[in-house]
Order: sequence, then C-alpha cells, then structure tokens
Amino acid sequence: MAFEHYIRNGQKMLRLGYTSGTCAALASAGASELLITGRMPEHLSIMTGKGIDVTVEPEDFGMDENSAWCAVTKDGGDDADITHGLRIYARAEFCMQSGVFIDGGEGVGRVTKPGLDQPPGNAAINTVPRNMIRESVEKIIDKHGCGKGIKITVYVPGGNSIAKKTFNPMLGIEGGISILGTTGIVEPMSNQALIDTIEVEIKQAAETGDRVILTPGNYGNDYINSIGMDTGGIPVIRISNFLGEAIDIAVSMGFREILVISHIGKLVKVAAGVMMTHSRYADCRKEVFCSHSAVAGAEQSVCKALMEAATTDGCLEILDKAGLREEIMGSVLKAVQANIQRRAGEEILIGAVTFSNVYGRLGETDEAGVLIRKWNVGNITA
Repeated sequence: MAFEHYIRNGQKMLRLGYTSGTCAALASAGASELLITGRMPEHLSIMTGKGIDVTVEPEDFGMDENSAWCAVTKDGGDDADITHGLRIYARAEFCMQSGVFIDGGEGVGRVTKPGLDQPPGNAAINTVPRNMIRESVEKIIDKHGCGKGIKITVYVPGGNSIAKKTFNPMLGIEGGISILGTTGIVEPMSNQALIDTIEVEIKQAAETGDRVILTPGNYGNDYINSIGMDTGGIPVIRISNFLGEAIDIAVSMGFREILVISHIGKLVKVAAGVMMTHSRYADCRKEVFCSHSAVAGAEQSVCKALMEAATTDGCLEILDKAGLREEIMGSVLKAVQANIQRRAGEEILIGAVTFSNVYGRLGETDEAGVLIRKWNVGNITA
C-alpha cells in the first residue's frame, strides 16, 4: 500500500516516508493482535505525531507455540536513506506481569556509552518510538480485554551489516541500527530548497530592522524561549545546518547585528571552521574538544576519554570531572568567534551563544555579550 503524502519542494512534489520507529510500532501492534486473537488484520494503522495516518499491509507474520511476529517495511519516501526497504520486525510474547515491555533483538543496536537517548545496556530504541510501541500495544490489549502483559522484541534482519555504514559504531551503539523518529514521518527536502526557504525568511525579517538571531532548529528555539530572547522583537530564523549560507544571506540582506544561538553539538564544529554542520558532511565534535584540551595541557587520559566519548554531553562530563570545562569552552568559543567573524566580515557585529540540554548555558563569545547588552533582551544566565 503506497504512502501517498507529499510536500512541495520548489516546483516539485516530494513523497513523505515513515520512520523506523513508526514501522516498529505498526509491527508491534500486528504481532500483538496475532498473539491475542490468532488472526492478522489485513491492514495496520497508526496516527503519527505529525498528525499523518500511516496504514500498511503486514509484510510477513507468523506464530509459534509461545509468540507471534509481524514485519513492516521501512519507507523513506523521496528521502530514502540506508534503512529504506528494511523489514522491521516485532515479536510479541505474553508475560504474567501487566504492562508492555520493550527490548531489541537481532539487528537492533545496543547502547554501550553514556550520553545517548537510552542509557548503556538498553536497546537503541529511542524514547519516542518506545512510546509509540507501548501505546500501540496497549490499544490492542485494551481492545481485547487481555489480562496479561506483553513483551515486544524489535529485530531487523540485516541490521548489523547496515549499521556498519552508519554513525552507530562511532557513537557506541553496537550490533545493529537504531530505531528512530521524533514525529514518525520522514520529510524529504533538498539542501537548495532548505537554503531557499531560509533566504525567504531572512528577507522577510529584514523588513523589521538590521538585527537577527540565527538558530539551527528546535533545541535552539526552545532555549531562546527559555531565556526570554523571543520577547524582544528581534526575528529568530531557524537555519537547520546551513550556518555559513545563513550568515552570507543575512549580510547580503543588510543585517549588521547577528546573534547565533546553537546547541553545542553543532556549534563545536564551527570551531573547526565547519559551516555546514550536518553529520553527513562533517563530525569533528570530539576532535575539537580533544585538540583544545591538549593545547590547554590536559592529561593524556582526559584526551583519550574525549576521543572515546559518544556525544558532546559526554565530552562535557569528562571536562567537568577534570575541572576543565570552563577553560575549554572559552577556548572553543574563541575559535567559533574567529570563524563566524571571518565569514560575516569585520564590519558585522556577530556573536555566538551555546548551550546543552543537560548542562544548560555553556557560554557566549564576548561579541555575543555586547549584542545582548545592547539589545537588552533575555536572561543569558539561564
């Protein structure tokens, strides 16, 4: 059953897809239905967080003495990635304890390092997909008045070999792919289409003055709201990973005061001169922290730990324990400032603020402090 939902990309219409998390939830519902009733429905449906219904036919299913299983094929739409076409399976088994219990099996990675969505030891099934699976299975349990709990094991034949072509091994996720998705839907969009959209928004913002705040996405937006930067009348533009392009556009549109507010996971790359921050193009996060720490005289054990860290929050935890976080963040931010200033030009007042979802405010460049005081908005110490 084709998934016929589209978005416009310039003059083209691109087909949406659905995430591995959506597939896992659908397969879990199908396996649970089969386990309880002995029958597999012709179609499986779920309402995603995006508000789009996904209805599919089960691709494979069966039963044995103790369990039932069902598979749904991942459809990436016109933004197909390496997991497109994989069959995502779920096996359902009764358990005496009430509730829904979720784990990963063959081809689903297992977390080995701290700082990811799931703690070490857990299957790499992220929080939103776990919630989708749980809610889907609970609906089946309630529908049939089943008095038992159900254990769901998500597995992906071939997932281990596919995962070797992803960032999972570097992140400390071993043995398979991750089950992901925040909205349940994959939205394709070309780089140029995104840049064109950013240009339109910056052009509109230029009508209000020569000050602008640039932020990559939802994390930045949430942080801006939390510190009150959204109440000062200064336009906030979401720029995805296109920091360099956004700075170029803003300068060309006449902006003379630019504040970049970004999660450290993206901004730390800018310290190395990376202006397109998607991990497909560059991922030098731990290398930046390690090199700045080494120059500051950090012990070899600290540098080694930084190179083995899975995330920026993991790096920050290491620096915290070594008493180096403030010094290294200051060094990183100086490098960030040099690179964004070079991109914008010396006549532009530009600065950067960075934060972590775990640690909150991490710091700002001197120029960012000048802008914030001048604009008299927000509580930057939040």
